[in-house]
Amino acid sequence: MGAAAGRKLEPGVVDVSDAQRALRRINDYLSRTAQGDEGIQVHLETGAGDEALVLPRPVAEMFASMLAALANGQGVQIMPVDAELTTQQAADMLNVSRPYLIGLLESGEIPFRLVGRHRRIRFVDLRQYLREDDAKRRGAADELMEFDQELGLL
Repeated sequence: MGAAAGRKLEPGVVDVSDAQRALRRINDYLSRTAQGDEGIQVHLETGAGDEALVLPRPVAEMFASMLAALANGQGVQIMPVDAELTTQQAADMLNVSRPYLIGLLESGEIPFRLVGRHRRIRFVDLRQYLREDDAKRRGAADELMEFDQELGLL
């Protein structure tokens, strides 16, 4: 397992109109090319020569997903699936304090391993915790909604 080597673009770093334009162009191109095409040629607007960058189709599709988020004014982050995070990186991703995260780790809510005295959290384990936490929150909201309906408040 390697250390986290993720890349992040905060909201607003990429101009929304530029992202929308690029998204339209890449979606048009992807819709015109066959699913099994080996590579997709990308011509950069640099004005230098006509050399193309060739990308595998799944990579171009991932770019389209990232551009869609950027076009909506959202930030994006790419993280290797096997990445390991420090407690601070994991706390930042959960938008919680580091001591709160350590409490989650020590209570067994999120698996971790020790590297010397330092805790390391696998990115996939953090994502799993987020999925489970979201499901719990939705369940609680559904229960409240049912309770409100039973009381005739809705």
